[in-house]
Amino acid sequence: MAVEKLEKNNRIQRKGPVVLVIMDGVGFGKYEDGDAVKQARTENLDRLYKICPNTKLKAHGTAVGLPTDDDMGNSEVGHNAMGCGRVFAQGAKLVATSIETGEMFRGATWTKLTGNVKKNNSTLHFLGLLSDGNVHSHIKNLKDMIVRAKQDGVKKVRVHALLDGRDVDPTSALDYFDPFDAFLKELSADGEFDARIASGGGRMVITMDRYNANWDMVKKGWETHVLGEGRQFADAHTAIETLRKETGAIDQDLPPFVIAQDGKPVGTVNDGDSFILFNFRGDRALEISRAFEAKELKEFDRKRVPAVEYAGMMEYDGDLHIPGQFLVNPPAIDRTMAEYLCASGVRQFSISETQKFGHVTYFFNGNKSGKFSEKLEEYVEIPSDKVPFEQRPWMKCAEIADRVIAEIESGKWDFIKTNFPNGDMVGHTGVFEAVVCSMEALDLQIGRIREAVEKAGGVLLITADHGNADDMYEHKKDGSLSVAADGTPKAKTSHSLNPVPCILFDPEYNGEYDKTLVEGLGISSIATTCIELLGYKAPADYTPCIVKFR
Repeated sequence: MAVEKLEKNNRIQRKGPVVLVIMDGVGFGKYEDGDAVKQARTENLDRLYKICPNTKLKAHGTAVGLPTDDDMGNSEVGHNAMGCGRVFAQGAKLVATSIETGEMFRGATWTKLTGNVKKNNSTLHFLGLLSDGNVHSHIKNLKDMIVRAKQDGVKKVRVHALLDGRDVDPTSALDYFDPFDAFLKELSADGEFDARIASGGGRMVITMDRYNANWDMVKKGWETHVLGEGRQFADAHTAIETLRKETGAIDQDLPPFVIAQDGKPVGTVNDGDSFILFNFRGDRALEISRAFEAKELKEFDRKRVPAVEYAGMMEYDGDLHIPGQFLVNPPAIDRTMAEYLCASGVRQFSISETQKFGHVTYFFNGNKSGKFSEKLEEYVEIPSDKVPFEQRPWMKCAEIADRVIAEIESGKWDFIKTNFPNGDMVGHTGVFEAVVCSMEALDLQIGRIREAVEKAGGVLLITADHGNADDMYEHKKDGSLSVAADGTPKAKTSHSLNPVPCILFDPEYNGEYDKTLVEGLGISSIATTCIELLGYKAPADYTPCIVKFR
């Protein structure tokens, strides 16, 4: 059902646009050591903190719909929260609840896929990220599904396990693979059930590409998991140790491997099998899902397309209905800010580079592809470089800023939103010096955009979706620094649990609101704040505004 037009609030009116800048992965660090945001020279941001109203916002755990406050935020749920102005239970929580209550196993998809392999005496495959990062997946979900599959009469299971090292410690793979392998062997000890790891590889090398940035990753994943092509090892432990010694790569960058016995892969995917992608987050699940489901695929030659029953943990794209079958219904996000603004005639421009383009559009719009209005909206994607991010830590921030400034000067738009990926994408590399460089590059562009907003008589709102660059070293529970074998600080590549900034730059401020912003809110308050700054009343059930109008 279409949303209604927003009412005017008659509180504020500016000549220029409201510009929302999302500094992806930039928070307030808890520790001095490893805080690349604080270590960087950020003269423009420092000046804005001094002269502008600002506050800290919650961007993790229950504030963005995750199960507990021990769960780090991520770009998907962060943009969902900012875009819809409310907190919805997200994938991690929905999946855990569905498994705990047994709802998943009573569902038609689970019944169909397990029934298929029992009928064909074939294999049930699982593919996904083997960790407890709880951003894309959780190992407990996988273990619970395998146990249930055995209970339901499935005889053969193969696991295609991707190494994380991004949402968890960068070299922690064996902490997950070794106990998991022992778990599978214990389940298979009765001789009636056969469960094994069949293939693997680093998440940034195979399978988990997003936004069509590098389909070669998906091609490698297909060849590894489905066709069983690639370098063979007797077991995952040997594969991981060997490839680490040969390459020096951290987990996320480890080359693919195939587990084989007597020269034959133990887990190729064949006609009559069933296949479950157990990742619940959508952005890095869409392309491999297409590879399984598309009748024709131009991006790469699949060589062989087995006839399988394929399902995702969730529906990763609600508009395109990818995949066709899924185990858990995604959050039903409705009445997003962009939809309300379109209904009210507000002209909107959205831009980022490839790595975060879908975040500032698809996720921001409540996991919906496409525009709410072709007339009122424009989306621009700046193609990302296809090189390791530590080699180009500035990424495309200058090109993004160039376009944002041009659009501000054009006078065509009422609302402009952009995402700068630097703090997150470079933060995930674990290379501290590169992250410092990325923040300094970003700061230069913040300064340029601030000048353009001031000239246009607009409003600039700066925030972030979660932390990352602010927490680049591992710390022990007592707060002391974790040190690697060579005596250097141990790198951290995952997101942080830290709050994120909210800075309000309003050069034509005329006393319409208190300069002290509301404290204790989460990033879902960004939607209401943008709507109110645009001169409208936010929906009654949206999270309260950061600004207290007089």
